[in-house]
Amino acid sequence: MRKFHKPSLGHSVSGRASLASIGAMKLSQMAEMSEEDFERLLKKVEDNRFFQLLKASGAVNLAEFPNARYASRNYAGYALKLSSGDLPELADGNGDLVGLIQGIGQEKFEACFLKDAVMNDVERAEECDISVKDAARLRDFVNRAFIQAEFESAPEAPASKVFSAVAGIEIENGVPVLAFFHREIWKGRYKVDDGKLSEMLKDLPKSEQSGVEKLLKRMEMVDKRKSTLYRALEILISTQADYFKTGEPGRRLPLLQKTLAKDLEIDPSVLNRLISNKSIQMPWGTEVPMSVLLPSSKAINLERLYAIAVENPEMTDIELCAELKIRHGVELSRRSVAQYRNDLSIPH
Repeated sequence: MRKFHKPSLGHSVSGRASLASIGAMKLSQMAEMSEEDFERLLKKVEDNRFFQLLKASGAVNLAEFPNARYASRNYAGYALKLSSGDLPELADGNGDLVGLIQGIGQEKFEACFLKDAVMNDVERAEECDISVKDAARLRDFVNRAFIQAEFESAPEAPASKVFSAVAGIEIENGVPVLAFFHREIWKGRYKVDDGKLSEMLKDLPKSEQSGVEKLLKRMEMVDKRKSTLYRALEILISTQADYFKTGEPGRRLPLLQKTLAKDLEIDPSVLNRLISNKSIQMPWGTEVPMSVLLPSSKAINLERLYAIAVENPEMTDIELCAELKIRHGVELSRRSVAQYRNDLSIPH
């Protein structure tokens, strides 16, 4: 890969630092783009006259991403309509709330649980052909999640966050693999042939040589955005492989953004922008924010506690402490468990 332009030795240290800051800012802005906006940016780059000259001369080619594959989106999960963060019920591929929502169908789910119609749990159960207990659980879930339906955008209500789907995770021979949704983005990285580039530049006036150099710098930034997101996804599917294979949120491993940023050799703020509005499609069909794959230890323990408490609603705080230790080897104080129950709105 061509080494792109760097400041000459004549530049001052402050000048180099300034250029680095500008580069980091541009990368952050590009990182935050949705996949749709980034695809439009790529089209603009590749429609550029200088890019066409580079391509025609053979100075620029595409180097494919290893093992890149493509897929279409199967299911726009309800998880992306949550304004209050990530809830374990929809991140869990085996969670029966996902099955309940899908079985009811979006129209009935919205009519009975999202709209302002005054219905009790018995009426919801009859309309949706589910048990009263399940109707109560769904109603509780909706209340806790503060789902804001797109069909009801009241002016005073904050807009639901929009996520851009990057890729789906598929299980092949027991191993999770990536399947991208935007072929034009993931068809490859730009590879520059320095020899052919030099030959092409000889025939161009200096003003156009400058235009080529500016385009090459932009292409370098585009490549960094692609390769950083690709590497981040590779690390995430490797780290959370058990979660993808089992669908159990409690099988995830703790992974903080600052740790991943260090592995990727980028500033944590760049990673934060990169994943802030990106989502992935899980092997079981639901779509979740990438942040689901970057849980803290507390988030994982919350999910473990929720699963145990739902299965055993009669358990006391002390009994939940003991069960957490037995199942997951986690030692929490009774006070911590009590606080977690409050956080999850689990009755004592």
